Amino acid sequence: MHFDLIVIGSGPAGYVAAIRAAQFGLKTAIIEKKELGGVCLNWGCIPTKSLLKSANLFKIFKNSNKYGINVKKVDLNLDKILSRSRKIVAELQKGIAFLIKKNDINLIYGTARICKENTITVNNKNKIKTYHFSKLIIATGAKPKKLDFPQIPNLVNYKGAMSIREIPKNILIIGSGAIGLEFADFYNAIGSNVIIVEKNAHILPNADREISLEISKNFKKKGIKLLTNSRIKEIKSINSKKTKIEIEDFENKSSIKVKVDYLISAIGVSPYTKNLGLEKVGIKLTKNGHIQVNEYYETNRKNYYAIGDVIPGFSLAHVAFQEAKLCVEKIIGLNPKKINYNNIPLCIYTNPEIAFVGYSEKEALEKGFEIHVGKFPFSALGKAKINGETEGFIKVIFDKKYGEWLGCHMIGKGVTELITEVIIARNLETTHIDVLESTHPHPSINESIVEAIENAYGKSIHI
Repeated sequence: MHFDLIVIGSGPAGYVAAIRAAQFGLKTAIIEKKELGGVCLNWGCIPTKSLLKSANLFKIFKNSNKYGINVKKVDLNLDKILSRSRKIVAELQKGIAFLIKKNDINLIYGTARICKENTITVNNKNKIKTYHFSKLIIATGAKPKKLDFPQIPNLVNYKGAMSIREIPKNILIIGSGAIGLEFADFYNAIGSNVIIVEKNAHILPNADREISLEISKNFKKKGIKLLTNSRIKEIKSINSKKTKIEIEDFENKSSIKVKVDYLISAIGVSPYTKNLGLEKVGIKLTKNGHIQVNEYYETNRKNYYAIGDVIPGFSLAHVAFQEAKLCVEKIIGLNPKKINYNNIPLCIYTNPEIAFVGYSEKEALEKGFEIHVGKFPFSALGKAKINGETEGFIKVIFDKKYGEWLGCHMIGKGVTELITEVIIARNLETTHIDVLESTHPHPSINESIVEAIENAYGKSIHI
């Protein structure tokens, strides 16, 4: 069978690419080896946010008396929390299956491998079929990086962390990026003693320093223990339910030993490129194993493309969506606008949430900009007080010379929604004047952006 386009992988990059191609009239197939939706839908973006929603509601009910509502007893049912997350996943999987069928895309299950030019084989339960294509998009995603320690029963990655059917008394998380912080917040909220081990000097090391310090303060207040400038020195399994960990503080040249019920490895992901047969057609990889592509996602071989987590860059679903659409539009001969990766939002769904886009203050200075910096705390915002969520702030960074909006960094309730205003404004090359002349509703959380910009230019009203 011959297709105009075959897409390997049905995650955010793969299924969006296939749908967009079908919309343009290409005869399209998706090859998926296991589950529709990829890691994002099945074990990442969607189910983790479901867990965090339950944890946040648990917190609200426990503290409902501050809103004038007395709840005598609040019980947590972990099985129901986990079941709800899996139900949401199943519903969204059905949605993707419907979209594939609606767009007349051929869905082929099995393991794909390039065998020769414009030809691919698919192995499904040892039954091998051959398919031919004019164009191929590789969207195989990524998998969790492995620790350099022997596998033990209670050392898990993000998938295992969402399958624990008990509330661990003690849990240790290695890594303090988005995955590590979200699991730390969830398990802390449901009653676990949580330790985070981070090799850098601060948790969330890629964020603006003030954001890192604020979330550190918040986590410590909740009782989460942060061990920075540290690494796991030794792991010893005591039994199937207990593990002894030695943690080295390489700054202070000391170490501590702890016993935990579970370890969660959140040290990042590596691309799925092995056993795809890339060497059969000479597709080049980076030193980190990602597929090399140009700005329109074409590999060094004509008609072979790659998008999503399998290429260098952001491992984010919303980036994969954009890459998929742009890649297909280029394939069919359009001239799409290239993605501005400096205007990609990064969001972390802890409580409080974190969102940022563009340059940090340090990065802006290193780039040689002279800058205006403004901040506005949610503690001074009427709507935040109404919501009972006054932790955090908005921080904005503008170029003094041209008024370019260089970056925005947020921590607080609902900021993962609020960041979109900044992304659109930056995409339109909006200056501070444009925002200040745009009336924002009162009371609203959005007002905080105006207030932060006023602060950057010495025009603060409410602080």
